[in-house]
Amino acid sequence: MQELDPVIHAQARLRTVTVLDTLRPGDSISFPKLQGLLGMTSGNLATHLRKLEDSKYANVEKILEGRSPVTYIALTSKGREAFGNYKQQLRDLLETTP
Repeated sequence: MQELDPVIHAQARLRTVTVLDTLRPGDSISFPKLQGLLGMTSGNLATHLRKLEDSKYANVEKILEGRSPVTYIALTSKGREAFGNYKQQLRDLLETTP
């Protein structure tokens, strides 16, 4: 059996990817909204998003809306594929465990 993806498997990143996977491909969520849904501190969320972004699983885009900076996060196609594989591996593991 393959090892579960360590980038996704960490609890905070698993929760983050699960929320991002609920968005339609091409859609994104603002950092404060994601933070509120996950109940994470901004520093903790930023650290885990950096790991997802470094792995090309998430896209973090910082833009100006008016005069205010806003950060939007989306799951990349590579991230969706990795999460789909992760879920399948987990199902396989659960089905083969007595």
